[in-house]
Amino acid sequence: MTEAPSVDREYDPWSPEFVADPYPVFARLRAERPVFYHEPTDQWVITRHADVDALLRDRRLGRSYLHVATHEEFGREPEPEFLKPFWDLIRAGMLDVEPPTHTRLRRLVSKAFTARMVEGLRPMIRGLAEELVGALAAKGGGDLISEVAEPLPVTVIAEMLGVPASDRHLLRPWSADICGMYELNPSPEAQRVAVRAAVEFSDYLRGLARERRAAPRDDLISALAQVVDEGDRLTEDELVGTCVLLLNAGHEATVNATGNAWWALFRNPGELERLRADHSLVPSAVEELLRYDTPAPMFERWVLEDIEVRGVAIPRGAEVALQFASANRDPDVFPDPDRLDLGRAPNPHITFGLGIHYCLGAPLARIELAESFGALLRLAPRMRLVEEPKWKPGFVLRGLQALHVEV
Repeated sequence: MTEAPSVDREYDPWSPEFVADPYPVFARLRAERPVFYHEPTDQWVITRHADVDALLRDRRLGRSYLHVATHEEFGREPEPEFLKPFWDLIRAGMLDVEPPTHTRLRRLVSKAFTARMVEGLRPMIRGLAEELVGALAAKGGGDLISEVAEPLPVTVIAEMLGVPASDRHLLRPWSADICGMYELNPSPEAQRVAVRAAVEFSDYLRGLARERRAAPRDDLISALAQVVDEGDRLTEDELVGTCVLLLNAGHEATVNATGNAWWALFRNPGELERLRADHSLVPSAVEELLRYDTPAPMFERWVLEDIEVRGVAIPRGAEVALQFASANRDPDVFPDPDRLDLGRAPNPHITFGLGIHYCLGAPLARIELAESFGALLRLAPRMRLVEEPKWKPGFVLRGLQALHVEV
């Protein structure tokens, strides 16, 4: 009699079938192997909400280990020299650093990137969303991803930073190329492309930052260039790294969130009709759609000290893969988790993370999603799907290639 394969073998983040619908595998993993070592990625995979929640807050783990050890001391291969421009740029921002550097950067950036400033962008975001949706509706439909979901957050970030309109076409390719490095085991070509984009984007922003230091305007680059806290300020490298982070994090995930959300609504016509009948559901609908089909389904952490998760020992030097998408479907936290419920409350999803690395741009993402949803409900109230979409190959940033609709 042939032994049934272990469920952990079904976890395959490179498989198109898994990327398209990872949730049945996650359900089995939560029940049978909530913590396991995955040899192809050299990661410990964590799938239950309670464990992901706890590890995101656990300071024995970090986005980086370089504040406590060299690559060699941590049992890792040194990074190739050709990747240095990429990592210099990324580590000048706050995403891949730990305290005390992270604490200092977040404090300084938060003085410029305030809740009041973000809320002040709402009228601009609403007007832009209506303009994009109006154009889609005027021609009877098109690709919701390329015509609404992509240009909205890119334009918002560009407007917020103060990037001239004539240069904004550069941002999306740079961001996409840089984010290719966040996929699992990126190819040598993807790495070279990311380095080239990092150099070009960094050089561009450095020039813009110097202009704004000399002649400030009413934009975020100027604010970041001028911010001072107890005599401390951002270096030029840190300012550039912060701007790159805001663009990448603020638009890649939002594009995927929009496409994933509408694909979920088209697959759940009863909930779509409920939303069309009651636009006041938009805020809770945004939260539920972020839970239901998480646009950034996995985040990694390095184990800085030996830990134990559900009786499984995970040693210092290991990497854990925290499965946000699985945690957001955990029945211990979300009743009937595979059901889309636009009025779900409470809804403690962890799509924006937890702990010190909680997404700084979460308020902006929520406004962008709410305003794009509102514009589509008002201006394209009977929007319908033309064909079933295909998923992009990546799993770490999970989204659709296109979403063709008729209006």
